[in-house]
Amino acid sequence: MRELISSLDIGSSKIKLVVAEMLNDSLNVLCAIEEDSRGVKKGAICEPDETEYAIRKILKKGEELLGVKISKVLVTVNEDSVDFKIGEAEIDIKEDEEVNATDIQKVLQMSVGNNIHKGNDLVSVIPIMFKVDDQKTRMPKGLKGSSLKVKSVIVSAPRRDIYVLAKLLEKCGVEIVDIMIPSIGSYYAHKNESTDTLTGIVVDCGAETIKVGVFNKGIIINNLVLPIGGKNIDNDIGFIYKLDSAQSKKIKETFAFANKRNASPKEIEQVVNTLGEKVSLNQYEVSEVAMSRLQENLNMAKNEINYLTKKEISYIIITGGLTEFKGFSLGAESVFGTKASVGKLLVVGARDNKYATCIGMIKYFDEKLKLREHEYSMFTQDEIDIISGVSERKMISSDSILGKVFGIFFDN
Repeated sequence: MRELISSLDIGSSKIKLVVAEMLNDSLNVLCAIEEDSRGVKKGAICEPDETEYAIRKILKKGEELLGVKISKVLVTVNEDSVDFKIGEAEIDIKEDEEVNATDIQKVLQMSVGNNIHKGNDLVSVIPIMFKVDDQKTRMPKGLKGSSLKVKSVIVSAPRRDIYVLAKLLEKCGVEIVDIMIPSIGSYYAHKNESTDTLTGIVVDCGAETIKVGVFNKGIIINNLVLPIGGKNIDNDIGFIYKLDSAQSKKIKETFAFANKRNASPKEIEQVVNTLGEKVSLNQYEVSEVAMSRLQENLNMAKNEINYLTKKEISYIIITGGLTEFKGFSLGAESVFGTKASVGKLLVVGARDNKYATCIGMIKYFDEKLKLREHEYSMFTQDEIDIISGVSERKMISSDSILGKVFGIFFDN
């Protein structure tokens, strides 16, 4: 079965949609698009009707590109109030039989236990380590023993956040297959064999938030969401030069640099401000404003790392849409040092870091499927043929969508 997966990242400034096919351990991106977000503040959905409009718009755009209806997605939930707990469980294995996917699913579900914070619902169960008798392993499938134990991270989020998200997607005619927190998606977008053995940090820089995730051997152990981001830079430029928000953002994205060393004092941009005055913007001066705010924001994130973990940090991966700001790498290195690097998406069709969370969600979901020995696609074979251009384009009728959230780790 060809595995085609859709992922939706609902951010404060933009909503991103990626549809991709998993080919062994590689991604073939079929669609990667974005639209302006609405009704989302600091990562939280505040005006569902506005957000529904934005989601419908991006789904329609994706469907027009693919030629089929998008009826199932992976989706992010607001990370600000998620809770992490450690769960443990043990089950007996029949004598002389190998551990199978059913055993793994059962022990993971049992590890949830009473580890969900009151008022929260389950988001994910992440296995830290399995043990078959006395043998520790990250992949117990196929091993023989009398017992299977697991230690896991139980991730939960406020029930209201999940309910709002589920109802919103249901109204859009879309079924949620799995819910994830953005930091896990960002990690999986950039992880490698080295990061899976070390302790490190993933910093996701967005328009209104900076998300800091702590990962130990590939497992998220703590996180923090700071209510700052690229819009703070826009606001500073707008305040100083009396520009509206659209002008400020455009100046940041097309004229300014994140590090003034890249800028030239001879580069001038002529604009008309909100007072109707003609203003000459000096690239070096504007970049100095942008650099000052960016470094302040990144330093706030850096200062929080010591509160999130006492473990030695081996790497810092910086990702998110703001990393596309010209000269960002120099600005980031000046704050975090040489351990830090800006993540690079090596995916044809979605190389921009604004798609990192979507790409990572698909990779994480694929890993879960492999652990369960389960094949899954969000599109029928006929739809896949249309997407692939094998059959002629035709109208795809869609059954009513239940909007059912898969609550347990592998309960698809």
